[in-house]
Amino acid sequence: MSYDEFESKMDQNFVAVRYNVEVEGAAIKPEEDLDVQNTLPTDEPFRSIALSVLYEDRDSSLANVQKALKDKISPIEIINNGLMKGMDAVNILYTKGFYFLPDLMLAGDGMMEGVKECEKVLGHKSETKGTVVSFVAEGDPHDIGKNMVVMFLRAGGFEAIDMGRDVPIKDVVNAVKEYNPLFMTGTALMTTTMTAFPKIVDEIQKEGLEVPAIGCGGGAVRKDFVESFPMSVYGVEAYHAPKLAEAILKDKKTWKDLRKEYSKIVGEFVSEYS
Repeated sequence: MSYDEFESKMDQNFVAVRYNVEVEGAAIKPEEDLDVQNTLPTDEPFRSIALSVLYEDRDSSLANVQKALKDKISPIEIINNGLMKGMDAVNILYTKGFYFLPDLMLAGDGMMEGVKECEKVLGHKSETKGTVVSFVAEGDPHDIGKNMVVMFLRAGGFEAIDMGRDVPIKDVVNAVKEYNPLFMTGTALMTTTMTAFPKIVDEIQKEGLEVPAIGCGGGAVRKDFVESFPMSVYGVEAYHAPKLAEAILKDKKTWKDLRKEYSKIVGEFVSEYS
């Protein structure tokens, strides 16, 4: 084969055929993903609002929400049918590995900016699905995991009470009394601090209180440890938190149910629960 013949055949199609390589198609837009298509609204102004969130455009999200409010669209409809749908689409792409943590944070900012604008018109905070208390174990200063959980919960329509990091056990128990949460989440990065979780359960039981489930997770935490004491479930990923909360809220699932049906509830294969 001459050099000219060789050069003429050195294109991607030739290489793909020669080595039987399957070539990915052209890149698609986020809204063209099939699961995203089934999630996004088709009617305006909700579609434009949802797309603003999907494209992580805070300014556009705020502008579209303001225009919709000016056009007398219900603030509740804007939140539920526009902003929340956009965040649902973002979560789909994050789960698939197409979006990453910075995408979530930027999209979440856009969604919350729109929610705040709607709340100005409502004159009060928008109604949420339920209350979830989130904390970092006593003695632990690492709060990245907890922050992600709170972000996902709020994006999922829940009232997430953020207690911060290094939260004393007595404060967690007092939060149960004050908020009567449908779900709690606790994170710990260190083996020395994750021991706070069974102590919290002991104190809750001594007080005669009950919580449907406490999701425990973080760098040091493992499933066998979490399942060594009652009222708890091992939280594998931060974005699973709103799905677990939904199962408690809608299907009345208990901590025992969450352990038994974890993969089914979060809608994906989870090796820790296989």
